Amino acid sequence: MRNAEIARNTAETQIELAMNLDGTGCAEIQSGCGFLDHMLTLLAKHSKYDLKVVCKGDTWVDYHHSVEDIGIALGQAFHTALGDKKGIERYADTYLPMDETLILSAVDISGRSVLRYSVEIPTEKVGDFDTELCEEFWQGFVREAGIALHIRMMDGTNSHHIIEGIFKSVARTLRKATSIDEKFRDEIPSTKGVL
Repeated sequence: MRNAEIARNTAETQIELAMNLDGTGCAEIQSGCGFLDHMLTLLAKHSKYDLKVVCKGDTWVDYHHSVEDIGIALGQAFHTALGDKKGIERYADTYLPMDETLILSAVDISGRSVLRYSVEIPTEKVGDFDTELCEEFWQGFVREAGIALHIRMMDGTNSHHIIEGIFKSVARTLRKATSIDEKFRDEIPSTKGVL
């Protein structure tokens, strides 16, 4: 099975995270931030990855450390769970409509960390969640996962729908890119022979 468990402890956060890429979309999330709990639950549901996250962070300061560090731990788990990457599709993309919002995400599981984030969220907050933290989360994830991820907002006016659309779109894109092509199960999808 393609799974990983990560423990990340800093002066700002203590995180325990478990991920199974061959799951059914089960989520047990306790991030300390209700909005992020909801987004990570969506990520699990739409990726069909099983995800367990427990984070104790300095949320009395703000959510920044918890959000970024969970992104980092998730990226580490993703990288570990993929193993040698044999048989994966590697590339994928998703257009996802969320009412008036349209999000495009595209990924290359390349071993190279690149985030292109072309999103303008119209408000500074959704509830008590700083909307700028969405980019921080994905930056932390990409850096540790070793992937090229492009996220582009094609249309949208509702901040909640934009962020929800991003998490759903990326989840579905990751699910497609990490799915196993049975015909090429024992091959690494690169002319270099390594990713």
